[in-house]
Formats: sequence, structure tokens, C-alpha cells
Amino acid sequence: MNRPTITGFEQTSAVVTGASSGIGRSTAIALAELGCSQMALHYRSNIEGATETARQVEKHGTKALLIAADLATAADRTRLVDESFENLGRVDTWLHIAGGDVLTGPRSKSSFDEKLRYLWEVDVAGTIAVAREVTTRWQLQSDGPFPPSIVLIGWDQAPEGMEGDAGQMFGTIKAAVMAFGNSLAQDVAPRIRVNVVAPGWIQTAWGEKADEYWNQRAHSQSLMQRWGRPEDIAAAIVYLANPGNTFVTGQTIEVNGGWNRRFDRGQPSG
Repeated sequence: MNRPTITGFEQTSAVVTGASSGIGRSTAIALAELGCSQMALHYRSNIEGATETARQVEKHGTKALLIAADLATAADRTRLVDESFENLGRVDTWLHIAGGDVLTGPRSKSSFDEKLRYLWEVDVAGTIAVAREVTTRWQLQSDGPFPPSIVLIGWDQAPEGMEGDAGQMFGTIKAAVMAFGNSLAQDVAPRIRVNVVAPGWIQTAWGEKADEYWNQRAHSQSLMQRWGRPEDIAAAIVYLANPGNTFVTGQTIEVNGGWNRRFDRGQPSG
């Protein structure tokens, strides 16, 4: 398939889910800075946050459309895809960043089973349903100058595991997303590119309120000795989604500051 190499996002349309804050907002702004002409910004209930994201991308000349949808429900998943394609006319890039929040807010008080069930509906069932529908639309969409691209969100500790309830929940959920992304890439290439970004310790809403134990853990487990920022993840997402990367698909990129495998021997005894 002979296509010209394109760099940047000029004259392209994108959808960013979970765009009202954190990684989603940072990614939307990064796309706008690189020339994306129009963008659908998805949010669940944080209209104030989504409006602020729209304001920031519009400063760069990007036309912004807000779409509210609860990705835990099948009807809203379908409506999100329908409204995105209907309003943008053509979708070139789909960045599926939305995920269930069970660490802050009311759901942080839920039982393990309730949290797991919610994460399954939003992060796994929601991601699979939306990605399959989007790639089906792309298969029917006329070829453009470059393959359309979808990026999903995993977790760097999912392949190896982490102790505790959080590890059992997020490890299981994000491993499923990562496996799905890798398999979907096999099915839709070369017409469509599918990649996954697997963040490490990122200072989003939960990380901003983390206690000293988690602060120390985030610093010590990264070779860069700091929390990751939403902008760090946005940079990787934009790299994978860039239309110029026509040879990059089926990849999972861990963005965690480098996993620290060095053994701290401390002071010798005696």
C-alpha cells in the first residue's frame, strides 16, 4: 500500500476519550499543538473539565466538539462512535484514554467485587466494543493518505503483577486491554494501526493525594526517580498516533521512567 509519509496532524480529525482531565486533557492539547484541525472530546460527567480542555485546544485553532457518554453502558458506547463520525465527517485518529476511576470519589468506598465489575465494564468491555466499532467504520471508510490509528491504555505492571487489591484489579483489567490491542492489530493491518501505551506511576488525581509511602514507591521504582506526568504519557500517545509512523503497529510501549531493577546494597556490615 503506497502512501506518502506525513508528519504532524495537520488537516486531521481526532477523538480523545476521557478528555476532561489528566492524560486525556494533556493528549488533546498535544494534538492541537501539532495542528489537529478538529477534535471530539469525550467525557462522562465532568462538563467543567471538558469545557476547559476544549478552551485550551481551541487556542491552537482546533475545532472542539464535546460528547458526553458513559462507557459502562452499551448504548452510550455506540452513541459516542456514531456522534463522532457524524460530526467530524472523517475520523483519522482515535485515542481511547477513558478508564474507570475506583481510587478517588464515591467508588473508592465500594467493595473489591463492585470495583472490579465497574472496571470490567468501562475499561475492558467498553474499550473492546468501541475499538471494534471504530475499526469497522474505518474498514468501510475510503482510504486516506495514511492509515488511521487507534491507541489504547494498558498498565506497565500488568504483565508481571503487583501485590494487593489494586494489583489484582488493575493488573487483570489492563492485561486484558493490552492483549486485545495486540490481537486487534493483527486483524486490521495494514489498513489500520493499533498500539497500546502502558503508563507506570503517573501523578493524576489519585497520585496528587498519595501519601509518603506511595510517593517513595513511585520515585524508587523509576530510574528517573520521579512520578510520571500526564504530559509524559501524552507524548508517547502522540508519537504512536502520528500519521508519519506508518510502520508502527501492534506495539505496547511502557512509559514509566524506566523500571528500576537495581539492588540497593546499602552500607556493608561489620
